[in-house]
Amino acid sequence: MFKFLRRKLSGAAAGLDPAGAEDDGLPTPGAGGRGRADAETLLQRLEWTVIRRLDGLLQGDYRTLLRGFGLDLADLREYQAHDDVRYIDWNVTARMQVPHVREFQEDREVTAFFVLDLSGSVDFGSQQVRKRELSAGLVGVLARLLTRHGNRVGALLHGQDAKVADQFIPARGGRRQVLHLLDRIAQMRAPEPPEMTAAEKKAAKRAAKGKPAPPLGKETDLSSLLTGALQMIKRRSVVFVVSDFISTPGWDQALALLARKHEVVCVRIYDPMEQTLPEVGLVVMQDAETGEQLLVDTQDRGFRERFAAHAKARETALRSALADAGVDCLELATDDDLQHSLLRFIDLRKRRSRLSAGGGLRPALLGELRA
Repeated sequence: MFKFLRRKLSGAAAGLDPAGAEDDGLPTPGAGGRGRADAETLLQRLEWTVIRRLDGLLQGDYRTLLRGFGLDLADLREYQAHDDVRYIDWNVTARMQVPHVREFQEDREVTAFFVLDLSGSVDFGSQQVRKRELSAGLVGVLARLLTRHGNRVGALLHGQDAKVADQFIPARGGRRQVLHLLDRIAQMRAPEPPEMTAAEKKAAKRAAKGKPAPPLGKETDLSSLLTGALQMIKRRSVVFVVSDFISTPGWDQALALLARKHEVVCVRIYDPMEQTLPEVGLVVMQDAETGEQLLVDTQDRGFRERFAAHAKARETALRSALADAGVDCLELATDDDLQHSLLRFIDLRKRRSRLSAGGGLRPALLGELRA
């Protein structure tokens, strides 16, 4: 979201120093450029720290998280009182003079796509990892869990550079496909500039004088990314939309259209500092996407309260848009445990599945499912 300039925040004050972070299986900020070796290292760490544990704990519950879409005719039998009348085979019923229903076997094969927002805002992180590294770790875990059971995975990657088109990776199976996904995600990392350009230096001077600096780039447009996913993903699939949802307005309509054709699961990546600011004095803050800079006084209690109120209003609007689109959402913070968050989300999906099947849920759980 923002990059802190002019003032270096200590790790004890704001947790921005990644040097003392513990190794949790995710790549360190700033890593990249070593290609497939980095992807192999990341996947090996994820397999030992997260995937093996999840695979043992789920024991087939991944089918509750992701269900196939095909149906094969398995058998015909006589109609019983609890059967759905929509499955009555009227031709067989007419010949046998006894009502018969069709029984179907669900195709468990799943094709999943990851629609990843890798714009400049995901490079922010005040905890041990940045949002970008958390996104890569999530994709690695889910992709490997799927491919271990014979499913296929693909991706649509959206970077910060407006001159580079979104990268579409066709769905394939196997561990090599997971390595390919992680490698392509690492290549989408925005390069760190060696020094500030003349325009950036001028903008910093204007910000230091209290004048807002003009934008140097463009904000993320999730609407175009979701529209592109709708056009490129032809076959009905499970689509994971992984983003921090910091975007220009209007993406909710494109998400609703995508959810009509595919089963969509949104994964919102966020950092705790995007909701509350620490009290660290005067700070020049820069928007990671537009380059816009602003000098703020974080010791001003009124400013911190207005910041928190704006963040809360954005949270409410975001959750309302996701609920209106009819999609489930997994919220992941940079200080969350990935394994526990996924298990909790799978449990909520199981409850929603029982609800759609006609089972009742306590009213208190309905708000939790929408969260």
